[in-house]
Amino acid sequence: MKDPWKIAIPMAGLGTRMRPHTWSKPKPLIHLAGRTVLDYVLDQFKSLPRFKDAEFVLIMGPNQEDLVAPHMQANHPDKKVHYFTQTCMKGQSDALYLAREALKGPMLMAFSDTLIETDLSTLDNESLDGVAWVKPVPDPRRFGVAEVGKDNLITRLIEKPKDITNNLAVVGFYYFRSGEALMDAIRIQMEKDISLNGEFFLVDAINQMIRSGAKLRIQEVDVWLDAGKPEALLETNRHLLEHGAANSTEAAKRKGITVIPPVYIHPEAELRDCVIGPHVSIGRKAILSRSVIQNSIVEQEAEIDQMVLENSLIGRQAGIKGRAEAINIGDNSWIEI
Repeated sequence: MKDPWKIAIPMAGLGTRMRPHTWSKPKPLIHLAGRTVLDYVLDQFKSLPRFKDAEFVLIMGPNQEDLVAPHMQANHPDKKVHYFTQTCMKGQSDALYLAREALKGPMLMAFSDTLIETDLSTLDNESLDGVAWVKPVPDPRRFGVAEVGKDNLITRLIEKPKDITNNLAVVGFYYFRSGEALMDAIRIQMEKDISLNGEFFLVDAINQMIRSGAKLRIQEVDVWLDAGKPEALLETNRHLLEHGAANSTEAAKRKGITVIPPVYIHPEAELRDCVIGPHVSIGRKAILSRSVIQNSIVEQEAEIDQMVLENSLIGRQAGIKGRAEAINIGDNSWIEI
């Protein structure tokens, strides 16, 4: 019998680019297209062989488990989950090493603020030691890139290259045939203090694996979505609504509102005298009246009255009354214009 897959998701980052929303909740619990970012991250693995038996390893920051664990229990009760806490932000490798007791056997790792679309159904037959998913981009200098040899194997990963001759950006999604081998590489990385500004980056551990003889290949993806900053979150929301997450037909049956697809409106949201869409997500128990909303995310229990909003993020239990063009307010805020 094969060992169950271990799926590691480091999510302890402070989410500074998504403030003020991340003052009150971890970034993976931000909503878009009717669900949380974390829900969509978990969906990436559905094509994995023996997915139902997979074990999820969530590495969180301080005080995050009180929010993440109830969400998992309510929305993913069938999943086996191991929780670990990274109390000091020492980087990706450190986060994974903290969870090493749960990361034995075949494993995958994905970051909690990026989404890809890929087929994992053949991984049970993968003969190499690992796979790094990549996407060609016009300018790779703000990403890490994979340097590939003639045999299509990775020779090294380069963090934030200085030129654009190699455009194969690594998307933060990896397969390792042996979690133990990755942990050994991280141990060596830490012993040698291979770090940057006090943080241990995963690319350095992977490079250590390659130097020790591991063979890893690349696999390209067509879709790579970012949920780590406001403008990117709205772009990801648009993509998801255009590819199956919308409920525009049901939403259009509501009386007193006009819907311009695609949109997602939670069945328990209350709306009157509104024009909604395109590319709008409205959460549970949100209350909207006399407003025009497009290309925006309105989280649960927010209240909006007499507004014209575009390119906006409205947090949980936030309230706005008046008129505006674009706004980004966090949870439990109130603005009257």
